[in-house]
Amino acid sequence: MKCENTYENAWWSEGKQAIVGIDEAGRGPIAGPLVVAAVSFPVGFHHDTIYDSKKVSEKKRKQLFKEIIALAQEYHILIIEPKVIDEKNIYRATQWGMQELVNKFHNVDAVLTDAMPLPECSYPMESLVKGDQKSVSIAAASILAKVVRDNIMEAYDVQFPMYGFKKHKGYPTKAHIEAMQQYGVIDKLYRYSYSPVAKMKQLTLDI
Repeated sequence: MKCENTYENAWWSEGKQAIVGIDEAGRGPIAGPLVVAAVSFPVGFHHDTIYDSKKVSEKKRKQLFKEIIALAQEYHILIIEPKVIDEKNIYRATQWGMQELVNKFHNVDAVLTDAMPLPECSYPMESLVKGDQKSVSIAAASILAKVVRDNIMEAYDVQFPMYGFKKHKGYPTKAHIEAMQQYGVIDKLYRYSYSPVAKMKQLTLDI
């Protein structure tokens, strides 16, 4: 599996050089941060295996993570904590995070996002449904975001092994809900605006 460079190529052919692809990891979980990443590659870049992070094995993602960082013209990653998600809501937090990353780039000629419009973006942009399967830049961003987020959740698993974060990565699985009911909600790690967490009043751990 690989992404075609259709969207990048169209802009490169128009003389645009810095095409920024943006994606996120972690909109659905009830625990842990949202991670947003953005990548731009040199003009003419192509890669045979960079693809939607959800369709790539964990081992391959980690390998591609290193390759993307080495090959990217520029990249940025933003970690958005649960408190910000609760304050803004997940949609607005994602949108805000993506715009923040655009602002960090030294050079931007156009922007591609995975199904997220950016009303404040001052550059030409396209919001692509399943963009991580259509654009190599978005796919690369999806890999950076997922690897960083998975690493964070695995670190939490070491700190709080009874919750099973390494396995479910914060998603509301049956085992995760049962662990919450048994051990309580971890302050600063859980998203209180999400229904399964909002239903739990007792805070038993503080980090």
